[in-house]
Amino acid sequence: MTRRALHSVAALSVLLSGCATIQVRPESGVEGGQIWTKPGRAGVVVAAPHGTSDPYTGEIAAEVARRTGFGLVVAGGFGLEAEASGRPGRRYEVNRPTEGVPGRPSAEEVATPSAERVYAEFERRVLEAAAAPLALYVEIHGNGSRESAGRLEIATVGIDRDDAWRLRTLLELIRDARLRTEPAAPRLAVLVEPLDELRYTASAAKQSGVLRLPRRALHIEIPRAARADWRPLYTAILADFLGQAAALLNAPPPAAIPARDKP
Repeated sequence: MTRRALHSVAALSVLLSGCATIQVRPESGVEGGQIWTKPGRAGVVVAAPHGTSDPYTGEIAAEVARRTGFGLVVAGGFGLEAEASGRPGRRYEVNRPTEGVPGRPSAEEVATPSAERVYAEFERRVLEAAAAPLALYVEIHGNGSRESAGRLEIATVGIDRDDAWRLRTLLELIRDARLRTEPAAPRLAVLVEPLDELRYTASAAKQSGVLRLPRRALHIEIPRAARADWRPLYTAILADFLGQAAALLNAPPPAAIPARDKP
């Protein structure tokens, strides 16, 4: 790993002290990465599969878990190539059994035995952290896309249009309430699948990765500004949102109102 990657893993290790930690070696004699886990509320897990290569996503997931009581899984140090001239390096995708380059189409990813071993351990740790059937799974991701720089994108599993509208409205209300005390902060738009069209749909993880496991899932893409300059604010916004979203999604549907008899 590069010096920068080693520093990121070391910093994350300090933050996640007290979590169960496992070193994952994709091949015998080859240094791999680490997966940190901490149990929480049964059946609910927040994870950052690219906790170091998507900067600050590991820190955000850890703070969300602390505030909500969700189980926690963070993976870091699974890069295969160093960044070059500002371009991301190749990495294990972790939440699916492939290798790829951040920002490139999933069709370009390659399935390998080493990537399968990394993914199998990540999946095992997610299910272990859930300690029950996985009712709600949340993934925290970061991106540097100019197209998505002004918005939070949430790809979903098991969410219909009505639920997506409720989730989008809830997050917008929490965002606006928090922004009243931080008028200089960016007011990120909120897009939720299937209500909105997304750039990041997490299709590969849905087909062959961890997103095929839970009853419901939220795959959250966070732009760079909200992970760096405004991280405390947007971490608080997401923690408030996810704590309430878990209750909203697990609540039984409202009882039907019987039609009145005609007079």
